[in-house]
Amino acid sequence: MRWFHLAGRLLCLALSTSGASLAQQAPEQLPASEAPDEEPLLVPLVEVEGTVLVETPDSAARRDPSGALTVVPVEEFGKGARDTAALLATAPGVTLQDLGGYGQSKSLVVRGASSNGTLVLLDGIPLNGAGGIADLSRVPLALAERFEVLRGGAGARYGSGGLGGVVNIITRQPGASVRVAGEATYGSWDTALGWLSASGPLAGGEALVLVHGGTSSGRFPYLFDPSPTLPGDALLERQRINNDARGAGGLVRLRRELGRGFSADLLGEFSFDERGLAGTAQNPSEVARQSGGRASTSLRLSGLLPGEVESQARAYFRRDRVALSGGPVGQEGAQVQLVGGVELEGQVLLGGWHSLSAMVGLGGESVSAAETAAASRGEPAWLRASAMVMDELLLWEGLLIVSPSLRVERAGPYTLLSPKLGATVSLPAGFELRANGGQASRAPSFLELYVRQGTLLPNPELRPERSLYADLAVVHRSEASFVSVGGFASLYEDLISYEVYPPGAAKPYNFANARVVGLEAEGEWRPHPLLSGAFSYTLTVSHDLQRDGRFYLRELPYRPRHKVSARLAAGPRWLTGRLEVVAQSVHFLTRDGSLSLPGRAFVHAGLASSFGSRTELTVSLEARNVLDARAEDFVGYPLPARAVYLSVSGAWGPDSSSPGSGPEAP
Repeated sequence: MRWFHLAGRLLCLALSTSGASLAQQAPEQLPASEAPDEEPLLVPLVEVEGTVLVETPDSAARRDPSGALTVVPVEEFGKGARDTAALLATAPGVTLQDLGGYGQSKSLVVRGASSNGTLVLLDGIPLNGAGGIADLSRVPLALAERFEVLRGGAGARYGSGGLGGVVNIITRQPGASVRVAGEATYGSWDTALGWLSASGPLAGGEALVLVHGGTSSGRFPYLFDPSPTLPGDALLERQRINNDARGAGGLVRLRRELGRGFSADLLGEFSFDERGLAGTAQNPSEVARQSGGRASTSLRLSGLLPGEVESQARAYFRRDRVALSGGPVGQEGAQVQLVGGVELEGQVLLGGWHSLSAMVGLGGESVSAAETAAASRGEPAWLRASAMVMDELLLWEGLLIVSPSLRVERAGPYTLLSPKLGATVSLPAGFELRANGGQASRAPSFLELYVRQGTLLPNPELRPERSLYADLAVVHRSEASFVSVGGFASLYEDLISYEVYPPGAAKPYNFANARVVGLEAEGEWRPHPLLSGAFSYTLTVSHDLQRDGRFYLRELPYRPRHKVSARLAAGPRWLTGRLEVVAQSVHFLTRDGSLSLPGRAFVHAGLASSFGSRTELTVSLEARNVLDARAEDFVGYPLPARAVYLSVSGAWGPDSSSPGSGPEAP
């Protein structure tokens, strides 16, 4: 296809600009023309712990300076068999949809938007699949240095799909010194995980190579109700079958200074995976399988152009393959999605009191599948183009920062408009006020428009979904603590949902509007170098606004009203104990409220012991679901019972003492 030939050429020729917000730079990094007594633009950044983080040009804090942002450093959560989705679910406003067990599908609901209304990026590369939902089980934790969870509509900076928010996965960075690190974990249900990395100088630059892999039988016990229509009957214990999973992959990063203030950053990532599709407790599947693979690459060049214009150019490409076999989900051949594009960004500080940013992007995507609707004229393919402008106004000597932005995007046949206005007010005694409002959209996906999947039919007449949103939060920081409390409101219009389409099929329609309001609170506390704690709480109240007596003003399915996450760590580096509680309330499974999923609470605990500095060794024991709570998620997928994992990790090099090795770390 023509646009892919163009994207390939642009990927090879791409030159650079920087979305790096001057507002985030340290004073010594500001243009030399600035007077030394002028203040840099300040951007509120929420960190789950107190680790000092180095921002990248693609960081959410730079792209959306007033946004409701939570940064989750991976090392702060200790060792053990944790996964990407579990860590992201600790952030406020985020609800996890989990099909249960290592390697099984996991997705996020942010601020009440559907899973396909949350964008997931890997260092800026979009990971949302052809159906619009990013499966986080295919992103191993070994790749990540930290996660950025931006809550609220993100269309102004990230484009179509960011109705509820954006998750940006920041991968591990190369270093200037030689360092070798790795980890091996073994535990319940023959779960074995491991990774190995090496970084250091290479050809005048810095390089990182990482490989990872994992496997699990997934045969955990769960409680089964043989007669769900008869309340109070005895539950039976069964073993989960066809729930195994395995996968492997790698990451390569190269970074080099090019001279004259320019630098290049090349990333390559690949993975393959295979898993059983066990089905729900009431409708198990013994033969359905899924296999897949992903390869992605990006090149970013950045530097300072004449006129003190900080600039960046980024080219990216991703190929994602998924194949289904066995049972009712089987299909002929594999579904392959191709995504690629280039983005050019520039930012300049004008007059010492406002920073102007602009971005243009061009790219495209295609999906090949065994079955397509005639409306797609064969293989569905789209050209995407977008333009964005944002200003950061520094008023009253920095006490007020106003950030208006606007993005216009063309996604195939749809034109999307995403305006946003953000503001940050600095108050006395360490308080800060943050507010945002705007509009975001999501164009229908290829699967919804063109691709038939068994009994799921396409509908080429779908309209884009849209959200109108606003939020307001008060933030307080001190040397030992951080607290943020705020409210949000979102109006979702033209929501897409599958409805019964006789005979025996389902078809997507723009069915209704919905309203979601809520409260988000988070904080951390470090009263002593040997003690730290963190928490988050989310209240979500949703209402279906469809003018149908069966659904009107009922709560939306899969949106629990209450969600709590709390964590406590104590002890020196040589013996650190951790305790974590994650709970959510009951929520509905159907729009008419006839079926619901009980609330649940999980308690996790761990011990870790680290020794050495240049050569570091850490041994940790992790117990997940300590109280052996038996629960289900989504539409009846059992979640794992109690599990225990033993991990051994080591590192050799000058940077071996990681910032998250214990509560005493900075």
